[in-house]
Amino acid sequence: MMPPRIAIDRDDIASVVHTFYQRVRQDSTLGPVFAKHVTNWTEHEEKITRFWANAILFEKSYDGNPMQAHLEAGNVRAQHFATWLALFDKTLTERLNPEQSAQWSHLAHRIGRGLSMGVTDQHRQAGAVPNLSTGF
Repeated sequence: MMPPRIAIDRDDIASVVHTFYQRVRQDSTLGPVFAKHVTNWTEHEEKITRFWANAILFEKSYDGNPMQAHLEAGNVRAQHFATWLALFDKTLTERLNPEQSAQWSHLAHRIGRGLSMGVTDQHRQAGAVPNLSTGF
């Protein structure tokens, strides 16, 4: 079994995810984006907890495709990721110790850059050069 990427446990992950999505629901930019797609917040938080448990703890309990989900949503834009990451970083800083927060933030920013590039590319005109800048 592989050691976790970050020295946290599943309860820490669930706590961060829950706190973060409380903030998302209240955010004027992200709230409406998520409200269009999430009808059961408990299920969504459990799914995202599985995502992070897979990414951090190597649990293999998540089988979704985040890129596909963001592309299919239709209302996700690259500029949303800067807001998402700012709220996420704030949550990490408040819920975890500095080392854990920095490590998880680094991972989240790396994932966010990839998702942002995918969303940006989806809206690219046919034949145009891909924009690999994430804007954040």
